Amino acid sequence: MFDTNTRTLVVVGAQWGDEGKGKLVDVLAERADWVVRYQGGANAGHTVDLGTSCFILQQIPSGILHPGVRCAIGNGVVLDPETLFTEIERLVKTGVDVEGRLYVSERAHLVLPYHKLLDAESSASRQIGTTGRGIGPAYEDKVARRGVRVLDLRHPAHLASLVERGVDHANARLAHFGSAKRADVAQTVATLEALAPRLLAIAEDVGLAVHRAIGTGAAILLEGAQGSLLDVDHGTYPFVTSSNTTSGGAAVGAGIGPTAIDAVLGVVKAYTTRVGNGPLPTEFNEPLATEMRELGHEYGAVTGRPRRCGWFDAVVARYAARINGLSGLAVTKLDVLDTLDRIGICTGYEVGGAVHTEFPGDLTALEHVVPRYEWFDGWKQSTAGTRRMDDLPGEARQYLDRIESLVEAPIRFVSVGTRRDQIIEVTGAVPA
Repeated sequence: MFDTNTRTLVVVGAQWGDEGKGKLVDVLAERADWVVRYQGGANAGHTVDLGTSCFILQQIPSGILHPGVRCAIGNGVVLDPETLFTEIERLVKTGVDVEGRLYVSERAHLVLPYHKLLDAESSASRQIGTTGRGIGPAYEDKVARRGVRVLDLRHPAHLASLVERGVDHANARLAHFGSAKRADVAQTVATLEALAPRLLAIAEDVGLAVHRAIGTGAAILLEGAQGSLLDVDHGTYPFVTSSNTTSGGAAVGAGIGPTAIDAVLGVVKAYTTRVGNGPLPTEFNEPLATEMRELGHEYGAVTGRPRRCGWFDAVVARYAARINGLSGLAVTKLDVLDTLDRIGICTGYEVGGAVHTEFPGDLTALEHVVPRYEWFDGWKQSTAGTRRMDDLPGEARQYLDRIESLVEAPIRFVSVGTRRDQIIEVTGAVPA
């Protein structure tokens, strides 16, 4: 994947999240010098199955599992410091060497206890289906210019004044919600002061460090969270996250220039899933919905919430290919379809008797579309042991070929199981 023409690669989700980005980043990180997380927060869970052990990483880039790879959390992330150190401790206990390999942008904003309290008490958050981990309120404070950044921990008096302002706002909002709960300034400051020595010890100007690494010819992997259809600008608004999940957000969230990016790899499941509320045009009815959820173990890695499942939506994936400028595709969980008799791909949406092949920005229109499908025979045999495209069943190859044609992006990887080694890399497939 990395060569003389591709030294900086972005990995993005091309559906509604949970596509398997963590596994792809883990596979690619073996060839990288740096892995940088560029947006989102602790609401994202990237699962990496090594076969003998399984890791769920919420904020630390998946590359941490490869010795010698440097990992950074960029300025575009809203960082939960308590969760970060819990993750670090868990990794160290399992023998992963983190010392000197993990950096946090000094410009990253912090998720504080009052952000989580606001998220939990807000009826709007519950309606949208957030994880309740304070991500939205933290981004809201960032945009409103009352956020607390990592570098603010260097200045105790200034930190206290920022926290007081944030707590005052949070308590006013809690009162508006009709909640009796309140945030506390002294308690929040005490928590941050206790965490400050450890957090400041790994704080860096990440953008500068990555810029310099690019200058030396280092291989840089930029890792996003969530999926393209959850992008605050380009997703199914308002049922979206609070940041730009698409590849354009990678440069901003890592602190580098857009011309530094050489290629973008989009990750899609061989079917479609979504957590929480919002449109999912190809969603299954029962009993297939439950059957697929169990076949694919479709439950949130962090929250445990059941995911909604549907057929592969080529309208969604082609839209994601366009707005991300995808150089290639990675298709995950092909093995989940191994037992099905027939498999559908949505190729268009019917609205008022006309079929549309472009994804609409109008949520009201999207709620009334009727998916139009192409149907494929199932291959009815296990693909879990396959390591070459030529060895896949003919029906599976036909299915993947049609996805590639409809999405208009070449398939570079196919995942056929949860383990790190259960992956097919298309020979000679290097994004240009």
